[in-house]
Amino acid sequence: MAPKSKEKPKTSTSSQPPPAIEDLFTTLDRHIQRSEYEQAVKVADQVLSIAPADEDAIRCKVVALVKDDKIDDALSVIHSFHKLPIDLGFQKAYCLYRQNKLDEALECLRGRERDSETLLLEAQILYRLGKTDACVDVYRKLQNSEIETAEVNFVASLVSAGKASQVKGALESWKIKPTSSFELAFNTACSLIENNNYADAEQLLLAARRIGQETLTDDGFADEDIENELAPIAVQLAYVQQVLGQIQESTSSYVDIIKRNLADESSLAVAVNNLIALKGSKDVSDGLRKLDRLKEKDSPNFQLSQTLDAKLSQKHKEAIYANRVLLLLHANKMDQARELCAALPGLFPESVNPALLQAAVLVRENKAAKAEELLGQFAEKFPEKSKSVLLARAQIAASASHPHVAAESLSKITDIQHFPATVATIVALKERAGDNDGAAAVLDSAINWWSNSMTENNKLGILMPQAASFKLRHGHEEEASRLYEEIVKKHKSTDALVGLVTTLARVNVEKAETYEKQLKPLPGLKAVDVDNLEKTSGAKPMEGAAAAASAMQEEVKKEKAKKKRKRKPKYPKGFDPANPGPPPDPERWLPRRERSSYRPKRKDKRAAQIRGSQGAVTKQEKQETAPSTSKSNQATTKSASADPKTKPSSSKASKKKSRR
Repeated sequence: MAPKSKEKPKTSTSSQPPPAIEDLFTTLDRHIQRSEYEQAVKVADQVLSIAPADEDAIRCKVVALVKDDKIDDALSVIHSFHKLPIDLGFQKAYCLYRQNKLDEALECLRGRERDSETLLLEAQILYRLGKTDACVDVYRKLQNSEIETAEVNFVASLVSAGKASQVKGALESWKIKPTSSFELAFNTACSLIENNNYADAEQLLLAARRIGQETLTDDGFADEDIENELAPIAVQLAYVQQVLGQIQESTSSYVDIIKRNLADESSLAVAVNNLIALKGSKDVSDGLRKLDRLKEKDSPNFQLSQTLDAKLSQKHKEAIYANRVLLLLHANKMDQARELCAALPGLFPESVNPALLQAAVLVRENKAAKAEELLGQFAEKFPEKSKSVLLARAQIAASASHPHVAAESLSKITDIQHFPATVATIVALKERAGDNDGAAAVLDSAINWWSNSMTENNKLGILMPQAASFKLRHGHEEEASRLYEEIVKKHKSTDALVGLVTTLARVNVEKAETYEKQLKPLPGLKAVDVDNLEKTSGAKPMEGAAAAASAMQEEVKKEKAKKKRKRKPKYPKGFDPANPGPPPDPERWLPRRERSSYRPKRKDKRAAQIRGSQGAVTKQEKQETAPSTSKSNQATTKSASADPKTKPSSSKASKKKSRR
């Protein structure tokens, strides 16, 4: 039977006309008003199918994709229409900013009109790049704009730029109170923290939490969303408690925030980092596990997730990586610490911490010389950031018994080079290295510097006596006397006058006698017999003073005797002090061979001394057993050869036996 032929599809006699563009734009506007961005993109595509170059439809599609967090799709749409005479530079810059391609985003904004939207985006990009001074300048230009969040971001940029002291004046110039919004109250509290005003910061943070709770509730936010929005305030409150010494409350707050597993990843990361810093070297493995929650899941090495990398500031990210390295050092995971330290200079090229962490790893590996070399190279490459590096190098060198390197490092720090503490440290290091001339030169340089300085808080009164004492100790009496003489003339110090007389007595006796006359006579002392004084063994205490001292000692002893309380002796369980029984053996703690009752075992002299290899038989036994063929003699021979008391004479055999 032949198969039936397939019926042809019926063609519609009348095709439906496409909807009018006006109707499509009405639908598009309705979807955008309802935040239905996926449907808005579909309607925009319908418009573009009718009018492929419609500028409004293209803009609506790009904005809808951005609002729907489809940044890659938005960028692809922008690139597909780049030949059309449509300016989408601002949208492209914003998409690059969202992708954390900050340099490219900033390049897109160059040459554009400096309206308020462009300035705001530029300020946000500069803030993310860590260029806080330039960010502050841009926000100053937005002072008269109508952007709602401008003052909030302006305060945040001031705090990040290290200008927290200017926040109060800035708010007054903008004529805004800190409590006008919970975001502004939070940022103002951060400025108070930077100024070490923790009590006022805590009160303002509590007010920010209350205002935020009321505002978000009125706006119809769900409880979970309110908790996420107020998470930064909770973390900052815990930090203030930590600084104020409320360790238990702060720890419980951090743990509670981490357990809730908030959607705000940046607040969660800060809470984890602060908790690890609070615990220190305690529970290192738990700290490493908590930090693993912040890393990129697909990355084999430790690398912050893309969300955290985009949201956290450079300062926060650097603190997390540094704590990771320190935890690895505490856990003795040197390979991981070394690998992570190698990646830090690329992540934070303008920071000092990567070099310090690399030096810490080298010191832990007992490579102090390499650590000193690394820090020295960094200090030469970045002299403006060398202060902390040189201090660390000096500490490492001093601990590694390299006093020359330590003294050299401290001498390169110009800010503190001539301060008394630094001078004393350098002099001590040079003395330890045997460079007494170099130590004296350091003292002379410091005295010369303070002599020429015009500061009110002059340190010559501290440095000159120490320099004179140093020179006197190392045999430079003339220089020491000159210093003492200068101190006496300028400061009229009695101690310096005594030192001057003592020093001149070795160099110039006549001059010493001249200055000795300036010393005030001791009360009650008329004349001194030098010959009798030289014969005495030393100064004797006064009778009254000795009696008073002995009386004081007796009183102290009586008070101590009164303070001592008689405590009842603790007896072992089941012991009756009334019937203690026989006394214990006084020699019970001595080894058995050292006790008086010990009697060593006698050696059996009848045992035959056999020499030779193991299992050997004496010549006499051979002769006795040779003619006999009885079973009893054979058994006797076997027992003699297998006697365990016989000692082999071979040195190899004895060594093997001792190892068993």
